[in-house]
Amino acid sequence: MPFSAERAGFDFEVSSDHYFPWLASQGHAPYAWSVLGAVAQVTEQVELFSYVTCPTMRYHPAVVAQKARHAADPRDGRFTLGVGSGENLNEHVVGGRWPTVSRRQQMLKEAIQIIRELFTGELIDWKGEYFEVDSARIWDVPETPVAIATTVSGERSVDMFAPLSDHLIAVEPNKDLVDAWHGARRRATGLPGEVRVIGQIPICWDPDRDAAVRRAHNQFPLVRWRLGRQRRPADHGRLRGCDAVRPCGGRRRLHPCGPDLDAIVDAVRKYWEAGFTDIALVQIGDEGQELFLKEAAGSLLEKLRTESH
Repeated sequence: MPFSAERAGFDFEVSSDHYFPWLASQGHAPYAWSVLGAVAQVTEQVELFSYVTCPTMRYHPAVVAQKARHAADPRDGRFTLGVGSGENLNEHVVGGRWPTVSRRQQMLKEAIQIIRELFTGELIDWKGEYFEVDSARIWDVPETPVAIATTVSGERSVDMFAPLSDHLIAVEPNKDLVDAWHGARRRATGLPGEVRVIGQIPICWDPDRDAAVRRAHNQFPLVRWRLGRQRRPADHGRLRGCDAVRPCGGRRRLHPCGPDLDAIVDAVRKYWEAGFTDIALVQIGDEGQELFLKEAAGSLLEKLRTESH
């Protein structure tokens, strides 16, 4: 599948880093770092992202630095480490109390600082507020360090992470957020603000629109932040009744569904207009992946590239 996506013309591929699936019906969530390593072996040029890893609870930041260094061939610079402050759904499994947003962001800040230090290839000792590192070193560091992209959601996280990160990840086409990121980065580092801004949009392409609607409703039915707070995969039957759940084509359409490629382009356009440079298209459902790559991906990418210029 990853090789098929590369042949179809995609520029980059992302892997979520979850312990649990979002829904119990999805069955499992693969270990992201095994997936990334395998994809690196069967592709040649496509960029790879962790999208995103929480380097503070389930993983120690020193371990994440080693993972990122070896996720792909360091000579080709294809891997970007995407990081975020985590979701209770995935991080509670190690037994710690779920921290407040402010504390999670402070933990993430310190974790990024540690990872940056280790990316230098020097022997590192660190004793901070949240983490300790004892004589750690990442060997064979490439000339160009692994890039770090950080998820943000508001002014506080922008000011905290723009000086520490190479790129921005956000899940909504918020132009104010993008502009604030560029401004904060310029003020803090003196570097140009025009860095990569990576977003994502769920789509459910299928030649049968009704089938696409059903699949999207079954596999991607709810607003993400609700899952970030819970401790176990959602029971879909229980969630059907909540306000966040809407079938595509219902009163609140959450995802472009069906064979209409122009509808997908229109949805992505909001991100371009907000200043995003990269978009991760999340094709919903396992059963639709091969058909999407075979019948629609090439034409969709052509449309997107034409419209973005």
